[in-house]
Amino acid sequence: MDGLSHKECVPCSGAIPPMDEEEAKKMIERVHEDWQLVGNHHIERLWAFDDFQKALDFVNSAGAICEQEGHHADFELGWGRAKAMIWTHKIDGLTESDFILAAKFDCLD
Repeated sequence: MDGLSHKECVPCSGAIPPMDEEEAKKMIERVHEDWQLVGNHHIERLWAFDDFQKALDFVNSAGAICEQEGHHADFELGWGRAKAMIWTHKIDGLTESDFILAAKFDCLD
């Protein structure tokens, strides 16, 4: 990756506008290719695992990163799969911190 994983998420005060689509498209190129930009609202990625326990372990590890960064993703968990969806809830859109969090999740691969 290009160093996003070494940055820290910045708390959002809500006083900024969400990232525009052009900037979001540039940022999505800086994380793992499996991340998808969805409606310029959020990014999401699906991971596949051999069983439920490995998927759960991943979600727990990603959740610990969320707590450390003070920036929280939404997760879907099922047998052999985990999905993360990230956006800045306070502004209902994307900020750089969303891509920083995605890059940190990428380090769990």
